[in-house]
Amino acid sequence: QVQLVESGGGLVQPGGSLRLSCAASGKIFSIYAMTWYRQAPGKQRELVATVTSGGSTNYADSVKGRFTISRDNAKNTVYLQINSLEPEDTAIYYCKARIGTPIPRDYWGQGTQVTVSS
Repeated sequence: QVQLVESGGGLVQPGGSLRLSCAASGKIFSIYAMTWYRQAPGKQRELVATVTSGGSTNYADSVKGRFTISRDNAKNTVYLQINSLEPEDTAIYYCKARIGTPIPRDYWGQGTQVTVSS
């Protein structure tokens, strides 16, 4: 079945950068959208960025200008470039993909920890 594999999380100093990756594999007929979420300790999960199959993107206000979502359709992979990291960016980052197999449904990755600390 469909699986999402994430990578790129880790410990980084304030002001640093990370690039998260999320690759989808399995019986994929179509990918409608891929989205990054994050959840900090004690806080609700929030949408970070989305890219649709048509190339449209959307960002949370808190990350605009610092985060960039992109995709490689040939690899069924979405990326999140994170620049100018702040301690407030510390969270578990989750990848979600709306995938048709062929019936559309949402699939989630296991999450990758991003920690911003000196």
